[in-house]
Amino acid sequence: MTDPVHSTNGEMRAEAPPIITGQTWEDMTVGTRFRTASRTVTETDLVNFITLCGFNEPLFWDAGHARAAGYAGRLVPGALTYALAEGLVIQSHVLHGTGLAFMHMELDVRRPVLVGDTITAIVEVTGARASSKPGRGVVESTVTVVNQRGDDVLVFTPVRLIRGRDYTGVDDVAGS
Repeated sequence: MTDPVHSTNGEMRAEAPPIITGQTWEDMTVGTRFRTASRTVTETDLVNFITLCGFNEPLFWDAGHARAAGYAGRLVPGALTYALAEGLVIQSHVLHGTGLAFMHMELDVRRPVLVGDTITAIVEVTGARASSKPGRGVVESTVTVVNQRGDDVLVFTPVRLIRGRDYTGVDDVAGS
């Protein structure tokens, strides 16, 4: 079987550049905003997540317990809401091939998310600067996750190391 990306000597085929390329840190200017696609949280999402991650809290497993605590449906852990929102950001391809490291984050859960809610992430770049090593930069953003009613349900502020236009990849990523 032939490799459609590499020639027989292993070199990349110049005539077939990638169709998707993420933004460099220089492209991520302060104030830039975008909205991701939306996603409905399903019962399957909840069960798979709480089983995989060991979230064996009755609040997530037991609909009656959640109802007695004042929730109108199956409660979704904030960690799952975050993971789904980060997935929506990654699926936007803004970081495709340019992200180098996830360095830090603050997270604030604002409202409950229930099974059946549809979430969307709104990303705003709040800082961008060159790193201590050439060819890369540090980008800060605020990601606001909203539900189908437009309520803010979760906000996180990732700090990422992103390739620059002049990135060569010869240095290691650690310590930037």
